[in-house]
Amino acid sequence: MIASQAAPEGSLVRPGAIAVYYEHPVWFERLFAEFERRGTAYLRLATESHVFDPAATGPADFGLVFNRMSPSAFKRGHGHAIFYTLQWLAHLEQRGVQVINGERAFRHEISKALQLTLIASLGLAAPRTRVIHRAADAPEASAGLRFPIVVKPNVGGSGAGVVHFDTPGSLAEAAQGGAIDLGFDGVGLVQEFIPARGGHIVRVEVVGGRFLYGIKVHLSGETFDLCPADICRTSTGVELETACPVEAPKAGLKVEGYQPPAEAVAAVERIMGAAGIAVGGIEYVVDDRDGTLYYYDVNALSNFVSDGPNVIGFDPFVPLVDYLEQEVRNGR
Repeated sequence: MIASQAAPEGSLVRPGAIAVYYEHPVWFERLFAEFERRGTAYLRLATESHVFDPAATGPADFGLVFNRMSPSAFKRGHGHAIFYTLQWLAHLEQRGVQVINGERAFRHEISKALQLTLIASLGLAAPRTRVIHRAADAPEASAGLRFPIVVKPNVGGSGAGVVHFDTPGSLAEAAQGGAIDLGFDGVGLVQEFIPARGGHIVRVEVVGGRFLYGIKVHLSGETFDLCPADICRTSTGVELETACPVEAPKAGLKVEGYQPPAEAVAAVERIMGAAGIAVGGIEYVVDDRDGTLYYYDVNALSNFVSDGPNVIGFDPFVPLVDYLEQEVRNGR
């Protein structure tokens, strides 16, 4: 056995099955429903009670592992599973087990600093940033950056902990008053805030490392929590039929399907390939001041937009499961 846990789906020994490793109890219900609609063999591996034997050898008990661990798990009391996940993914890959979004992908998922390093290494633009590990250093780190700025925890997810500062004085006051929280790993980003042209950002999703769809997310200006799976209205204000996760209502945010320019699609695929992310999304914004396109968020966990048929014209879970089934057949 690779892992032992209380498994609601029964025995873990199911050769050829797709094992979905996940933390959030709601986000993947549509994925599971698509498996069940097709009769696809799969297992649910919840992180909460997951354990593994580091000395285990031999063939896996399932066809592949699809890593759906969330970097925002710490918001739900499951932060202990974040670094555990790195150990388990490394163990699986050392054994030769096929993993979708494995250790390299998850390392990028849980480090905004690493994401920005990768984007820069590919010659692509990202917002100017300084990385700190003491909140008191934020004012000094902002020297030379154009205000307004944001301070972000390195380990994020759904906009967690992002704070906006209009002036150096307001940043200094927050730092001196202990009002800056660098988050789960004590590392933070001091980053130029990019005013979005057209009042929206763009998120591009990939499956198998290839473009699947794009969406525009229209911003309310009142939140940095931009997780598009949780957006509940179209750009015309129509309520979507699929319920959004109850923990993250997105008042004022609207979404619409969008075909990004070819150069943006190519850049997203390059970033994902370099990060080892087969399934995920990248967000970018066009600077309203000068038209520069900045890539600023790389996600190995993609929940897909709510009510895909109404927003993008198809259910994204269908090509996702097509891809996973093909990977199992190929045995890569």
